[in-house]
Amino acid sequence: MAEAIKVLLVDDHQVVRRGLRTFLEVQDDIEVVGEAADGAEGVALAGELGPDVILMDVKMPGMDGVDALRRLRELDHPARVLIVTSFTEQRTVVPALRAGAAGYVYKDVDPDALAGAIRSVHAGHVLLQAEVAGALLSQEGTGSGPGRAGSLTEREREVLGLIADGRANREIARALVLSEKTVKTHVSNILMKLDLADRTQAALWAVRHGLSG
Repeated sequence: MAEAIKVLLVDDHQVVRRGLRTFLEVQDDIEVVGEAADGAEGVALAGELGPDVILMDVKMPGMDGVDALRRLRELDHPARVLIVTSFTEQRTVVPALRAGAAGYVYKDVDPDALAGAIRSVHAGHVLLQAEVAGALLSQEGTGSGPGRAGSLTEREREVLGLIADGRANREIARALVLSEKTVKTHVSNILMKLDLADRTQAALWAVRHGLSG
């Protein structure tokens, strides 16, 4: 059996954390390794517990979810962050995605859909709804213009197109008949050449510059 996905819960409402834990603990492939009541505690526990996925609220006292995401990026923490929010406004969700979140779900999400979202971001997917992706694209200001596409090799362009299609490294490797290690190298090169921070920005860049399927 594959190793369980280790999940850290970060939310200032104990009732929400309890509900999430109660559901997730019945999933055979998901293990809740800890809980935090604010962003600062979440960042600290992420360093101690090494979660694979962090379920993060946006609005919290002290260090909020966006600042916690920025801190995790500064620390180069490998965990994928899935925002769990009760706020539907783009002005709440978009900053979190720009700070490095792999996607978001609402707190009233169907439990099975939540488990699916955790598995999806753990596999390397980016979860974006169309209207939020559009808002991100309109605000994108990475400074990486279309001319930078010329610095990519043909293989890197293929990998980037598959990232934009929401493919995880394993799926990209299978599609292009490459090893996962080689795909990871291509992804790192793409981010470096385009001066992008993560796969979310890479996917948005590819959509904006016509490299997605």
